[in-house]
Amino acid sequence: MSAERLAIAQVMPPRRAAARAGRQFAERVSDELEGRGHRVLRIGTRDPVKRLLASEPLDVVHVHDPFAPSVASAALRHSFSLNVATFHAPQERVLSTQVARPLVEIFFGRLDARTVTSPETAALLERYFRGSYELVRPGGEERGWDEVATELESLYRRLLARRHDPTGNPEVRRRISSRPLIEADLHMHTDHSPDCATPVEVLLETARDRGLGAIAITDHNEVSGALEARRIAEQMDGIKVIVAEEVKTAEQGEVIGLFLEEKIPRGMTMAETIAEIRRQGGLVYVPHPFDRFHSVPDYEHLLEIVEEIDVLEVFNPRVALTAFNEEAERFARKYRIVPGAGSDSHVAQGLGSVRVRIHDFDGPEEFLEAMRDADIVRKHKNLVYVQALKLLQTTGRPKAAKRSVPDAKPARGGRPRKRRSAGGQTTGKS
Repeated sequence: MSAERLAIAQVMPPRRAAARAGRQFAERVSDELEGRGHRVLRIGTRDPVKRLLASEPLDVVHVHDPFAPSVASAALRHSFSLNVATFHAPQERVLSTQVARPLVEIFFGRLDARTVTSPETAALLERYFRGSYELVRPGGEERGWDEVATELESLYRRLLARRHDPTGNPEVRRRISSRPLIEADLHMHTDHSPDCATPVEVLLETARDRGLGAIAITDHNEVSGALEARRIAEQMDGIKVIVAEEVKTAEQGEVIGLFLEEKIPRGMTMAETIAEIRRQGGLVYVPHPFDRFHSVPDYEHLLEIVEEIDVLEVFNPRVALTAFNEEAERFARKYRIVPGAGSDSHVAQGLGSVRVRIHDFDGPEEFLEAMRDADIVRKHKNLVYVQALKLLQTTGRPKAAKRSVPDAKPARGGRPRKRRSAGGQTTGKS
């Protein structure tokens, strides 16, 4: 086992009789972990959770019985680390399983591993909160607390091993660092998508007029529009087209393949779709991953493919609720996944409403390394306005788009007003 010392927050159960067993579990495990040289931050009911979690870099936040309202549920709300939960008592909590269940499910959706101290507790939780629960029995007559700590330490390290290596390829980064900066929009559609009526030529002219140096055309289950755009763009100055496709999988939501040459059929499993993206030498880009109004992988499926994700979309201006983008940013940060952004434009007027400022690149490897140092630049765009334009241009039937817009012309304007770095810092006017 690696000798690397970990920074772990143990968020304690409350000091009451019903939580006595959970409290003993958390305290004894914390003692064992500290004895092994790990840094353990113990957080109790009266502690300022948000400030403590932000006070030092943490590898793992381990919460105990994170039902709402509690210090443990507050920790999940503010944590940007990998989260582990241990559930102790097998008694039903009416407030969390009935009244506040939707809220509790949101917080449980931030768990990267779930453990239980008894099979009875696992059976109870499965009734209300579906997921994978690993049995970690407490110490006692049959085994010592050192064994419990060993199991949890092993679990922590398995989770940490799934984080991406942020160093990438330094040699490629050095090679492109002297190239000029360009702005890219990594998610958009043409009239080759069934829910879009923007001609390829209009999209390209709008992109050029708005100063974009690269665009990824990600039509639904189709690459013909992107291939046509690339052919036309070769005759234009200063714009690069990434051939891409937003593919609908069988039951696990949508995924985008960047740098493709061939259409990927819809309806395969997520694993099969990713394998086909890799076969073509492409990159895996997960769009609007937490937008519950889109077809997205649920958290369990997202965890299954976390090692395969090259770029995670952390900002999409068509997402209706800001919280969905914030969840994506949280997920990218804790797994160290390269963040990306795209306008998801279905009308020319929405193009470039978010841009990624990167060094110029050639091919998928240089693109991915350029994205590691990218800035995300956002421009306010009225969501209702662009959505209304989409409906008007597609006759209000998303699956029956018109193939042309009368007197189609490129949209003007669209200067960025707000800048956000890949690390989440925001500057400038909003």
